[in-house]
Amino acid sequence: MTRTVPDAPVRARIDLAYDGAPFSGWARQPGLPTVQGALEDALAVLVRRDVRVVVAGRTDTGVHARGQVVHADLTAGEWGALARGRAEDPAAALERRLTGALAHVLGRGRREQGLPECPGAVVVRRAAAAPEGFDARFSAVSRRYSYRIDDGAAGWDPLTRHLTWWTKDVLDVAVMAEAVQDLVGLHDFLSFCRPREGATTVREVLGVSVERDRDGLVVLGIEADAFCHHMVRSIVGAAARVGGGREASDWLGRQLADRVRDARVLMAPAHALVLEEVRYPGDGALGERAAQTRARRSPAG
Repeated sequence: MTRTVPDAPVRARIDLAYDGAPFSGWARQPGLPTVQGALEDALAVLVRRDVRVVVAGRTDTGVHARGQVVHADLTAGEWGALARGRAEDPAAALERRLTGALAHVLGRGRREQGLPECPGAVVVRRAAAAPEGFDARFSAVSRRYSYRIDDGAAGWDPLTRHLTWWTKDVLDVAVMAEAVQDLVGLHDFLSFCRPREGATTVREVLGVSVERDRDGLVVLGIEADAFCHHMVRSIVGAAARVGGGREASDWLGRQLADRVRDARVLMAPAHALVLEEVRYPGDGALGERAAQTRARRSPAG
């Protein structure tokens, strides 16, 4: 199916939301259903060749997204042909046709692979021609995640069990909110990561909060320039130990300073984690931001 791509590509920005439960994470893997695989297969239906996408932040198995961003490079001819001769903006045509192609890939396509159909598991929020210099991954200023915990304080709700982590401990939200403030700033998060070879574990946490929502769920929100592997889930697991009274309020700060993975820092389950938003600078700063990020960070994202 692969053929040579002519010069002068058009970079398309595609904003996605997805339910991570039917997939083995974001990244394409041979023989496994992934979000990247589904999206690239759908794009291949449209342009009749293999298309590789670049994602703002790779998500693990079972992790969801409301605000994921990817880019894909199409030729000028492919971009113009998306409307199929209609008086329709190519971006609108891409959004409409990609939605249809995904319905096929997640329906009949999964059935043919012996997998349960999952129509609607991946939703195209928006498609557009990206501004000059845009890179979904390297132009990003920050990523924001949320994690929801049901500690039974308001009574466990079985209807939300697939999107919340049920804990045995009733959590002290005020203590958790105070404890996580030690993570704000530029730090080496080795204590809360599974480092990849050759990759830095230095990240800048821009803000973190813990609060109870109107339904009684404990919601941890965290925003950083980027996250290393399993960082958010490790932070949530550690914060829950503090909130449950198993560790002192300064334990997260001490773990951060030690830069050694402690066996007590257990990862929270993946199914309650959601990538909420990816933020970018203004159009004029996209290229500069991408260059700066590439210069200081190796391949982990």
